[in-house]
Amino acid sequence: MIGILFGSFFLLILIGVPISFAIGLSTVATITFGIDTLSAGIFIQRMFAGINSFPLMCIAFFILSGDLMSNGDLTKNIVKFANVFVGRIPGGLAHVNVLGSMMFGGVSGSANADVSSMGPLEIGMMRAAGYHKEFSVAVTVASATIGIIIPPSIPMVIYASSAGGVSISNLFIAGIIPGVLMGVSMMITCYIIAKKRNYPKEAKHTFQENVRAILEGIPTCFLFVIIMGGILAGIFTPTEASVVAALYSFILSVICYRTVSIRQVPGIMINSALSTAVVLFLIGVSTAFSFILAYAKVPQLVTNLILSITDVPSLIFILMFVVFLIVGAIMDTSPALIILTPIFLPLAESCGMDPVQFGLFMIVALSIGLYTPPVGAVLFIGAKIGGVSIEQASLACIPFWIAVSIVVLAIIFIPELTLWLPSVFG
Repeated sequence: MIGILFGSFFLLILIGVPISFAIGLSTVATITFGIDTLSAGIFIQRMFAGINSFPLMCIAFFILSGDLMSNGDLTKNIVKFANVFVGRIPGGLAHVNVLGSMMFGGVSGSANADVSSMGPLEIGMMRAAGYHKEFSVAVTVASATIGIIIPPSIPMVIYASSAGGVSISNLFIAGIIPGVLMGVSMMITCYIIAKKRNYPKEAKHTFQENVRAILEGIPTCFLFVIIMGGILAGIFTPTEASVVAALYSFILSVICYRTVSIRQVPGIMINSALSTAVVLFLIGVSTAFSFILAYAKVPQLVTNLILSITDVPSLIFILMFVVFLIVGAIMDTSPALIILTPIFLPLAESCGMDPVQFGLFMIVALSIGLYTPPVGAVLFIGAKIGGVSIEQASLACIPFWIAVSIVVLAIIFIPELTLWLPSVFG
């Protein structure tokens, strides 16, 4: 049974079948040829059970919010806003790139949206200022992953749905400190590289120009305040917050700045619906795949295997980290979360790790895979935008892999980084 499941899955990936179809087809093959006690109808039942969840509705609205902001060309306001605060540091545009991604992360909750929306502008500005093109791409793709850590975060919603009983609100709140730490670690990395390569600071702007940039950027950045402020104050749930975010983005893009026309809105909504359908299909087939894993007692087998190697919690978490790095490099974050959560969460809890802490640990670790070959969806998008090869971009990403790995280790060994804020806000 397990041989059919994983054998067919990796075979389909090797011949180029899209990951969602590979997951679905391998599950169907296992049910059909490897399990006599289950009917083929269980696949459809588990798929619908996976997406029949009210909290998952927020995925559609957060995607719509991000698309409205992206099409509204409001990324320029974010870049100008960030430039006021970090542009004068050596390697100023690299720091602007990172801070801009942190701010955009509070809008979209998607790494792909970040690099697709802000990448052309940021990479273009850095190359025009004399930065190496592979470094420009590396900063852009690495910082884009902060978008899935700083709330709102679509992977956090998926993890909460997979873990069962884990609060999305707590995950959102817990993601603030790790997200900031990721940004700071990347900015330190940019500073070190900038000093070695003598990258320039940004030109000094007048007081009036800085005030204007701040005033233009505040409305866009205020979306994060609305989402988290409303959740922390108990005014609305994360799902309701996503609706508010979409409405606010519509008002900002269509009415206030008028960078999106009414005629464009139906097309944006259709694209958002298609993106949502892709995510939900992934969730559905991954849920069915996870059901087969549970049926085959794979979580128990993995637990026994790891415990046969070591029963020291710190070493177990390091082994998990290695597994997450490998899986993240060959599989998209969403299906990886759904498949790995039921396997490793019970083991993590038995070692004393809180489910919220484990969620942040896994999501940050998997985020490294987004700019790691051979799959690395964000890496491929950034390399295409920057006109560099995957090899060049990958080598330039190594310092950022190290920086984020340090953050992951901090999350593992300092639980307060993820649990303090949720405890403060109840």
